[in-house]
Amino acid sequence: MPLLSVDRVSFKYGEQWVLRGVAFEVEKGDFLGVIGPNGSGKTTLLRVIDGILRPQEGEVRLEGTDIGNLRREALARSVAVVPQYSALAFPFSVEEVVLMGRSPHLGRWRFEGEQDLRIAREAMEMTDTLALASRDMESLSGGERQRVLIARALAQEPRLMLLDEPTAFLDIRHQVDFFDRIRLLNRKRELTVIAVTHDINLAAHYCDRIILLKNGRIEAAGPVEAVITEEHIREAYETRILVDRHPGTGSPRITLT
Repeated sequence: MPLLSVDRVSFKYGEQWVLRGVAFEVEKGDFLGVIGPNGSGKTTLLRVIDGILRPQEGEVRLEGTDIGNLRREALARSVAVVPQYSALAFPFSVEEVVLMGRSPHLGRWRFEGEQDLRIAREAMEMTDTLALASRDMESLSGGERQRVLIARALAQEPRLMLLDEPTAFLDIRHQVDFFDRIRLLNRKRELTVIAVTHDINLAAHYCDRIILLKNGRIEAAGPVEAVITEEHIREAYETRILVDRHPGTGSPRITLT
């Protein structure tokens, strides 16, 4: 049984359909990339998978269970989200933010215990943020903030991590560092990852499979080499590009022409 099944999902805002008949499966340990032009439905798809939005048609199943039948806390114990930006209303410390990831595992009146502190500490160690534990989030750089958000997501002990343009505001070094860390967790802990990104080259380098969306429908899906082709990218993005091979990794590489 796949970890995640998206079964003919359609979603609309008002009268405008944003997703139409989207269907795919994700196995445990997959690293799936979702690419597509602006307005293709990428972020909406993640919100449907996370249960924030309920599709008008179709369903999303987590290990066979419709996520619509899961309580929010139960879903949060299995699915974590790393957004491109997270606005915090108060100047929380790094440790406090990471401990927020333990909330789905706590009872209504229960506070964090030794086990929760240990898990949060391990998450900070894995993301190289332990030295920042006492710092205010407001004092961190963009790259440091993103590492903290990964740590918070890891503290949830999820089986599935959803990444919504998490490197959109990071420089090249921090983009590579971010995806290197996610890839390591994917390989070492079999963490299943679905990553929405505008950077096709990053997706080609790190992902095992790719879904290409256009106008709310799947334009192409499959192994990286089968999806990132000149024909698919030109048709989806309506721009002239060249696809060749990265000299170091052999993965497809996009160049504007």
